Amino acid sequence: MTRTPARTAAVPLAALALLLSGCAGDPSPERAASTTTAPTPTQTASPTPTPSPPPTAMTPAGDPVALASGLGAPWSIAFVDGTALLSERDTGTILELGPATGGSTRVVGTVPDVVAGGEGGLTGLAVDAQGRLYAASTGPNGNRVQRFALTGDPGTLGLGPAETIIDGIPSARTHNGGRIAFGPDGLLYATTGDAGQRDAAQDPASLAGKILRMTPDGAAPADNPFPGSVVYSLGHRNPQGIAWSGEGVMFASEFGQDTWDELNIIAPGANYGWPIVEGFSDDGRFTDPVQQWRPDAASPSGIAIAGATLYIANLRGETLRAVPVSDPGTSVDYYVGAFGRLRDVALAPDGTLWVLTNNTDGRGSPRTGDDLLLGVGLQPG
Repeated sequence: MTRTPARTAAVPLAALALLLSGCAGDPSPERAASTTTAPTPTQTASPTPTPSPPPTAMTPAGDPVALASGLGAPWSIAFVDGTALLSERDTGTILELGPATGGSTRVVGTVPDVVAGGEGGLTGLAVDAQGRLYAASTGPNGNRVQRFALTGDPGTLGLGPAETIIDGIPSARTHNGGRIAFGPDGLLYATTGDAGQRDAAQDPASLAGKILRMTPDGAAPADNPFPGSVVYSLGHRNPQGIAWSGEGVMFASEFGQDTWDELNIIAPGANYGWPIVEGFSDDGRFTDPVQQWRPDAASPSGIAIAGATLYIANLRGETLRAVPVSDPGTSVDYYVGAFGRLRDVALAPDGTLWVLTNNTDGRGSPRTGDDLLLGVGLQPG
């Protein structure tokens, strides 16, 4: 499959290389080796390490630049070996973008048997410590997560055979969830919507309206809150963003119905109330969000944490929202209305922030060049 000129990334290679500089040379925490040498009789033990300084709040440094254009309903960003991988919801296509692609997107492959429609299709991407790609998508029997070996090298990447690690997750044209990410514990997390089955969100036996936690092979970890189950938290309507702070606190963004969208701190076994409550409540059975917004000002999708700041990509709100991790009840908005609907945000390996617009998904008003992958530097502040 050949990418047509209208759907080719348009960014100077030098600019892309600058934004990606340092990606391949910095090992991820999972890959970094550590060694310990016991003191010998002629050595003294090393002093207690000085604690690391607390994370710094990070703010955008200027206006974003377009790294790619002409994308079709893009949904998720992941990184492997200094190369960005992008998912396109309706085509089931995975693209790569990096210095080895000459500043243009190229097709890595197409996830087989994707059933696109409404909010269903190819959604979240994640990469494990071994460089294997995980993709969430809607298939013939509901939503699923599949694993792929990546063949070739950056610039010539391809998809190996699909290996389904979990399936049978309820799917629908709305409230479809779809975000996946590896946590600091090395386990895979997935968000699922209630798929229009409101009461299923309160049923621990259903995979709808949940955040799931599983091993890279799809099994339930022994320390999950519901024995033998991949369910990690329940009472969700349509969560689409997950991220962890440097201290290991898990955050999730969630679409409400008509009243409140939410930012939640996720705890194992906690119940977030849907469909009984939406937003803050006085019901002690449920965990309240740390911040809520009216849906027309938010519709929060992907989230990412840079230093001490959590960033949220908002669809209806058409804004990149910054939330202090230490004070998550407050927020600041950037680029309101400048780029239309925003679907995902990711921290690149070099510390820049990347954002996907989502104006070609059938609900937006496409602008010239849409959809875009944007990049912006960050600075302390």
